[in-house]
Amino acid sequence: MADKINSIEDLEQLKAAAATQGASIPNYNEWSQILNDLEEAGVQSTGSFSGDKALRDEIQRTVEQYIEQARLEQTQKQQQMQQEQPQKISETDNEQALKATLANATSSTIMADYMKYYHMLM
Repeated sequence: MADKINSIEDLEQLKAAAATQGASIPNYNEWSQILNDLEEAGVQSTGSFSGDKALRDEIQRTVEQYIEQARLEQTQKQQQMQQEQPQKISETDNEQALKATLANATSSTIMADYMKYYHMLM
């Protein structure tokens, strides 16, 4: 029997060797899946079922924490945007009101000057 199982191929060779002797490997399917998961993650096997299982569980916890942190940050960004939006609308409304007041004052001045010159000409 091999000292360490570092890949799916090693596990399959061990399974074949065990089968020729009429034996089987306990947890073969689970270990095979764990080795697949580790390979996909780009992580090297520890060489033992218990070590690989613990390593995969640690990776899963880390990924879950990362996902939860990303969700939390997204929620915070959304809340911040919701808080800033009324302020931006208020600032935009104030700018529009100022522009309208300035336009009205300018047009009133122009109209008053026009009427003054019109009466002078008449």
